[in-house]
Amino acid sequence: MQLGTRWAAGAEPPARLTPEFVAQLRSVEADLPPTERGAARWTLTWLEGRPVAELDVGIIVTVDHAGAVVVRHDDEDGFA
Repeated sequence: MQLGTRWAAGAEPPARLTPEFVAQLRSVEADLPPTERGAARWTLTWLEGRPVAELDVGIIVTVDHAGAVVVRHDDEDGFA
């Protein structure tokens, strides 16, 4: 795993993320309650060369082995 960076929801994400990945981050942010916008923070790491962005409210955006951007919640299967 490679550490990346942190930024507030709604702020500009790191430039090295693909447009598809950023679009999914923006979609997640659009669904946040107004009290969470700007207060919630993303943490970006890299696992096997693929980005993993976790919003501190428990939403995870990643790229699967086929290259598709996937959104999960940390309480779904595979996350505890």
